[in-house]
Amino acid sequence: MGISIIGTGHYLPGRPYTNLDLARVMDTTDEWVVQRTGIVQRHYCPEGSGVSDLAVVAAQRALAAAGKKPEDVDYIIFNTMTPDHFFPGSGALLGAKLGCPGVPALDVRQQCAAQLFSLQVARGLLESGAAKCVLIAAAEAHAGFMPWSGNDWDILEGTTDRKPSPEDWDRATRHRGFAVIFGDGAGAFVVERCEDEVAGIRALDLKTDGRYVEQLVFPIGFRTRPFVSEKVLAQEMHLPTMAGRDVFKHAVTKLPASILSACERANVSVADIDWFVAHQANARINEAVRDRLKIDPAKVPSNIERCGNTSTATIPILMDEMVLDGRLKKGQLLCIFALGAGLHWGSMILRY
Repeated sequence: MGISIIGTGHYLPGRPYTNLDLARVMDTTDEWVVQRTGIVQRHYCPEGSGVSDLAVVAAQRALAAAGKKPEDVDYIIFNTMTPDHFFPGSGALLGAKLGCPGVPALDVRQQCAAQLFSLQVARGLLESGAAKCVLIAAAEAHAGFMPWSGNDWDILEGTTDRKPSPEDWDRATRHRGFAVIFGDGAGAFVVERCEDEVAGIRALDLKTDGRYVEQLVFPIGFRTRPFVSEKVLAQEMHLPTMAGRDVFKHAVTKLPASILSACERANVSVADIDWFVAHQANARINEAVRDRLKIDPAKVPSNIERCGNTSTATIPILMDEMVLDGRLKKGQLLCIFALGAGLHWGSMILRY
């Protein structure tokens, strides 16, 4: 007995923000961003909304595509690294907003690699009989940790001629390495058991190595008393830190090895794969992985230029786009791979 993704959905909030928009609040250019990341634009979650609000739209679309109603869902798995609250998890909020109270909701915190872990958990729930219909939702609201002043969003919007203060400009520029990368959005899968034993997950290669936590981390937490203070803000612990070159090296060495391992476990070759669905972290990373394995570029779809890095949501957003435009078809063989903070990384061979 296999498992099947029977519905996909995604949602991008508001209008796209271009690299030229970002250049209003920090020292950057379109050429600088595109050369380093491949990103041209991204979306931001509006003030007052959170990941559960984004996810409910993506989930409704995935359920509609699957021909299901909220009451058909008997387990929710929610992926995010930017939750509505420190606690409770956003899965509980999604269940309430979707209209299925009482359904157990699990929050998975593997950052950009969360989809791989969540699909593995969903398979366990379905194959064990603990669930019959699992909703996997992923959403990010990175707008909340953008490094420019909260008063400077109108500058970004282009609705004022006001300029950022020198202090705000300098702070945003110091953190432009991550600020130009992230965008907001949500994606969702509806997953069920199926009688086709060759469908679903054919092999997995998942890894975690906490020795590299400091290379990609959101420092604020409950190690300080109180966890929010003038000291925490002065030290900018409320902003992510990223050793970009180190993360790049990890990705371009660990991901090709993981892909080959997953292919070996599934008894398939790289040439047998129809689509390589990569986490959309950085176009240069995916190009390097592709070149190392000599993969046909036509087999490695991308949307990072339009969406930026939506972290946990990149894979379901991209897959839903592929379903909607007809590229992704039932029976095709996929290799899904990702690396995220933790470090967590891995690959999955999946028969769609």
